[in-house]
Amino acid sequence: MNIIKAHNLACPIDGAQLESHEKQLICKNGHVFDIARQGYVNLLPVQHKRTKHPGDSKVMVLARTHFLNSGIYEAIANKLNELVHSQIKDAKEICFLDAGCGEGYYFDALLNYLSEKKGTHNLSFVGLDISKEAIVQASKRNKQISWVVGTNRKPPVAEKSIDIILCLFGFLSVPGFKKVLKPGGKIIVVDPGPEHLKELRKIIYPEIKKPDQAGFLQTEKTGFSLIYSKALQFKVNITNNEQINNLLIMTPHFYRASKQGREVACNLQQLDLTVDVLFSVLEKNLD
Repeated sequence: MNIIKAHNLACPIDGAQLESHEKQLICKNGHVFDIARQGYVNLLPVQHKRTKHPGDSKVMVLARTHFLNSGIYEAIANKLNELVHSQIKDAKEICFLDAGCGEGYYFDALLNYLSEKKGTHNLSFVGLDISKEAIVQASKRNKQISWVVGTNRKPPVAEKSIDIILCLFGFLSVPGFKKVLKPGGKIIVVDPGPEHLKELRKIIYPEIKKPDQAGFLQTEKTGFSLIYSKALQFKVNITNNEQINNLLIMTPHFYRASKQGREVACNLQQLDLTVDVLFSVLEKNLD
């Protein structure tokens, strides 16, 4: 398969297509966005921010980078790659959007996996995250991906220009995704299952709550159908205190945990963990 540069980025202010002019992206109405020296572009206007520095912090991003680079979650990436490949339609050009791409581990792995597959498809990749720190880190992974700072609520891409959206452990914006997906387009969702990291959660929380899967009920009512759902579960043994801390810091658990539970977890030298994730495919209904 052939990897091409995405050409469907849109102005976050008026929705007009963005054209590349040297080191800038410009729309027909004169809105200008600079391409950073790292190669990414910030398409998150001030009016779309709810805080001064939205999304994951630099500390969280670096912790996730070190943890994922260790290969502990490689089985998740492998399953995702196979699932995405199975959903590719017979079209000349296919555009992927990773909505909430973080530091780019899974999207980079997907591009490398698909680039080795036989076929005449032209594939383009847009990695989107509201965290500038995450996109800065992601831009170091793969220059073939268009890395963008932006929001899932209003993805800065042209309407009906995306074939497959990835949403891994992130915010499922049904209206925003529906707008940019082609008819029959897919959302591939990866969410934590009920047993995910249960051993860690038992340490840091006085009471364990099951993950909420209610979001899928909403999609059924707003133009999507659930066409695939399968869990992946496996065990890992972490024998490195630094990686245990990276795991804790890279998730919201660190900030929700009790002070006592956080201290206990941060001092662990080894931890046996259950990884439990649910893969789902949602298909946009034909208009």
